[in-house]
Amino acid sequence: MTMLDDRRSAATWPTAYPQGYAVVDVETTGLARDDRIVSAAVYRLDAQGNVEDHWYTLVNPERDPGPVWIHGLTRDLLEDAPLFPEIAAEFAARLDGRVLVAHNALFDWSMIAREYARAESAAPVRQRLCTIALAKELSLPLPNHKLESLAAHFGVVQQRAHNALDDARVLAEAFRPSLHAAAERNVRLPLLECRPLTEWVSTPAPARIGHQASYTTNGWRPSRKRPPCPYPNPGRYEADKPLKQGMRVAFSGDTSIDRELLEDRAVEAGLHVATSVSRLTSLLVTNDPDSATSKTVKAKSFATPIVDEAAFTQLLRDVAPADG
Repeated sequence: MTMLDDRRSAATWPTAYPQGYAVVDVETTGLARDDRIVSAAVYRLDAQGNVEDHWYTLVNPERDPGPVWIHGLTRDLLEDAPLFPEIAAEFAARLDGRVLVAHNALFDWSMIAREYARAESAAPVRQRLCTIALAKELSLPLPNHKLESLAAHFGVVQQRAHNALDDARVLAEAFRPSLHAAAERNVRLPLLECRPLTEWVSTPAPARIGHQASYTTNGWRPSRKRPPCPYPNPGRYEADKPLKQGMRVAFSGDTSIDRELLEDRAVEAGLHVATSVSRLTSLLVTNDPDSATSKTVKAKSFATPIVDEAAFTQLLRDVAPADG
């Protein structure tokens, strides 16, 4: 694109689009709520997706680093790295006033929000944009939703996959043409609200020296048939009220937490995990409410309440007992 083209696009840029972005990637010790960040990178972009600067840090997770074979960060490499509270202010400054952009943004946002909650603080993020959701909005002809596929579509070369700095660079380079394509076609950006955690209850993490169950080839445990929910269905979930034991909950689409683990947590809380959506469904959990899956289509036709994974995991922390 020439300088003249840049000026023309700036003059016709959609006024409803955000004025700045923070492209983020974090590497972690695993996928569960008690896992920790081991490295983080941020590329700051202007309103049109041009890179302003970038930042990277290792983070001492104060525990086993988890899947070293994926992120390459050993206990020795992380031993002298700063703790998250020591980098929290700089990280926040990089995010402040910008839309957080990530590939599977719910996962990165959830990990960041939990780290700030542990540090008795909150990240200054109000909205996030998932590049998977944006690729769907643009109907990009991708074979799958992996970052490498998005990068290849735009001719971006990955150098070190699962390195936070390189993954953030790759995503920033792929996001700019995605953003311009959206602007040219007047596509609505799939922005979602970020809800910072305001408290954190720590639970001991199991020892996982050299092993991360979530990444095993055959899954973290064998599947099995779930027992029936012992509580009657109290009806629909109502916003700003807690979930209640016996509610029928269905899941649709990708989740950052292992789906079977997420369903187990729901069952343990006294909820009924439904495999389909009907008029009796209390709640649908999905990170892509605008998708045309059968469950989301049915949920909308039945006016079934819909929440994303982050909101659902918060609701799971305080499920009301069934009516006596």
